[in-house]
Amino acid sequence: MMHLENNELNVIRKHPLFVGLEESEFSELLGACALKHYEKAEKVLYSKTPREGLLLILKGVAEVFVSRSNQREVLEVLQKDDMIGFSSLADFLGEKADNPERYTVEVRAVEDSTCLHIPYPVIEARWHDPVVRDFVLRQATVRLRDIYASFAEQVKLANQWGESEPFIRRIQDVMMEPIVVVDIEDDVQDVAEIMVQKSTSSVVVLNDSDQLIGIITEKDLVQRVIAKGLGIGTIAKDVMTPHPYIISRDAYYYEAMSSFLMNGIKHLPVMDGGRVIGMVTLSDLLRKKNRGMMGILQSVEESTAETFHELKPAMYDVLGHLISDGIPTVHTLDVMTKLYDRVVRHAVVLALQSLREKGEGEPPVAFAWYMMGSGGRGEQFMLTDQDHFLVYADPDSAKKQEVTSYFEKLGKEIVTHLELAGYKRCQGLMMASEAVWRGTLTGWQDRLRGWGLRATNDNLLLAHNFLSFRCLYGDEVLHDQFVKMVKEQMTTSRIFLYRMAEIEKETPVPMLDHPIRALFRMKREAIDIKKHALFPLHHCLQLLAAQHEMIGGKPLELIEKLKEKNVLSAQTAEDLRFAYEVVLRIRVEKAWNAYQLNEATTSEIQFSHLRTKDKEELMMALKTIRSLQNQTLAF
Repeated sequence: MMHLENNELNVIRKHPLFVGLEESEFSELLGACALKHYEKAEKVLYSKTPREGLLLILKGVAEVFVSRSNQREVLEVLQKDDMIGFSSLADFLGEKADNPERYTVEVRAVEDSTCLHIPYPVIEARWHDPVVRDFVLRQATVRLRDIYASFAEQVKLANQWGESEPFIRRIQDVMMEPIVVVDIEDDVQDVAEIMVQKSTSSVVVLNDSDQLIGIITEKDLVQRVIAKGLGIGTIAKDVMTPHPYIISRDAYYYEAMSSFLMNGIKHLPVMDGGRVIGMVTLSDLLRKKNRGMMGILQSVEESTAETFHELKPAMYDVLGHLISDGIPTVHTLDVMTKLYDRVVRHAVVLALQSLREKGEGEPPVAFAWYMMGSGGRGEQFMLTDQDHFLVYADPDSAKKQEVTSYFEKLGKEIVTHLELAGYKRCQGLMMASEAVWRGTLTGWQDRLRGWGLRATNDNLLLAHNFLSFRCLYGDEVLHDQFVKMVKEQMTTSRIFLYRMAEIEKETPVPMLDHPIRALFRMKREAIDIKKHALFPLHHCLQLLAAQHEMIGGKPLELIEKLKEKNVLSAQTAEDLRFAYEVVLRIRVEKAWNAYQLNEATTSEIQFSHLRTKDKEELMMALKTIRSLQNQTLAF
């Protein structure tokens, strides 16, 4: 029998896999197991190594992780009495992986560890015991829950730490270079002098092959040298942190921030092809918040009706930075949409709070609040007119008046708070403060049915604006019911879709095979980029999506879904994405320039004001949108 310390033997004997066994059977099964010792940082399991059982940790700590671009994403940390290998239980249960690459996770020892390897035959021999099966089931489900929680937390962090930097910035844009290097045999006194001379809080330790083997930080010098009274004769190898956490140069800002927060570190060497090329620190990233995002996010959450107006200048400052930095327009709009979404959600929260303070209490039934128009499409880069509506659950007949009254007040409160934030009231009164833009689920069903029966031009325009809706606040179950209802109405109202197509035929995208002056048939060389480009694109995507029972969603999301359903070819989808980016970029740049010059914003684009490259790309974009229009109207 293997050599086990008494405490280790006791742990095994009391483990659910072995508890209750006769001594002879226990000895027999234990004899089929093996004791495994792992040094700190040693791999316990590799990603492509076939699993042959479970490991019971008797001593030490291990971490389960995924390797990506020279970086580790830790999924969970396991300690004494925990078991390693539950992700491979499918093999034991008969779901053998034909491709070993399915084993994507790896395990390494965080400190010197001892594990008992329990092969599958031992588990099989104990599988008849309900205690064993219950233990395995509970462990697997708990592990699944914890992993999901860990994943959700990392996603939350990715969103929490601002929008522009996490989703746009790459580490190569924020890292410090050149890297400060010391040798493994350098005296710590020399290392400290180098850090002072270079004004750096960390240095990397490389071997003779220029491979990273460690890092030394100010904290290391304090804790491992000064605190221990060490001096001359102490070398870098003695105080460095071996195998430091690293990050790839093309990783995103939020990935570095997550690594700092999850691992409790403040320095990350930046790698490129196995070579250290820079260093990024927590303070580097935190300084980036001065560009506005983190501060704004905090300001949004802390804002009140009295301070709401202070958000607009700060948000425009972020927009200005994104545009001047040359961030792709689609990404810029994604950033601003997420920022504006926070603002409008907070406006709803403040509106609900205001009603409570006025004695109106809590919402009497479930409700959902929606943005539509440019806000619904995710195209809002500057604060525009309000476009939104409100849906609430059907109340009992006895409470109908009470419920109607409450949501009338809520709709007006939301409009008031959005106005304080900088959103003008909609001239067309398409707002939740108006009776026609709020109502019960049944009321909305009747309203949509009425649009279908009376497919007038006005109702069609309302429908186009409405069909770009996005739910920003409210009850998810009610939202699902609402979306299902809208799909059913669009499916049964084929005449409505036909009339939408008929109207679209009256405003074709300008032809591209004529000289510019004749092309647009205008006295001036100009084009209304909303009327002749964006609206036809939106309307065609809405029509195609509705035909295939897809409702709502941003333009790029609809393009992707239509491609997945083979409504659009991969090439057509790519062409449409390019066209959309071109049209948006020109629109955003021109509107932003007009704002800076304190000029009236217009969607009319003068060709004489466009660069040659922009003219060429716009003509290509219009051609692509015209092709989509022809495809859509052919049905």
